[in-house]
Amino acid sequence: MVILFEGIDTCGKSTQIAMLADKHPELLITHEPGGTTFGEQAREILLSDSLGSKRAELLLFLADRAEHYEEVIKPNPDKTILSDRGFLSGIGYALANDASSFETLLELNHFALDGHFPEKIILFVTNMETLRQRTSEKNLDGIELRGLEYLLAVQKHMQESLEKLEIDHLIIDATEPIETIHQKIVSYLEL
Repeated sequence: MVILFEGIDTCGKSTQIAMLADKHPELLITHEPGGTTFGEQAREILLSDSLGSKRAELLLFLADRAEHYEEVIKPNPDKTILSDRGFLSGIGYALANDASSFETLLELNHFALDGHFPEKIILFVTNMETLRQRTSEKNLDGIELRGLEYLLAVQKHMQESLEKLEIDHLIIDATEPIETIHQKIVSYLEL
């Protein structure tokens, strides 16, 4: 089973994945971009925000996703895989960049994932106040430097896209206490 933890930066995905991994060492933990050797190189390019073309950015994300599927997801059909980000983020960022339509992006991701979408998605949703506070406490990467309004637009596109998909999902209020969020996730995943 593949479970995506989705949401914009600083929403708490990585914290929750780490909490689950501590209690359940049998889980396979990965992330996009960067879950493979190629992915690490792609991640450096993407987070530097050095590409002039938003289509090139989209294609690099898709290349990373295809490689990630081939190297991490496909060889582990009997494991429960938690991925920090996946195709929903890719669609959200591409829509915020006006790189393509939802339908085209869904088709491209279907191709990159060889038709294998995740079984569950947990989407973390935050607000401007929390986003402003959390981003002020870290060094921002090139994508985060596009601005808070941009990140919230990405989040909006992720939410709207998720509602169009027929994938089991849970929406988490990322402003709630960490332990409250953790208990909701444990209950949802039946861990």
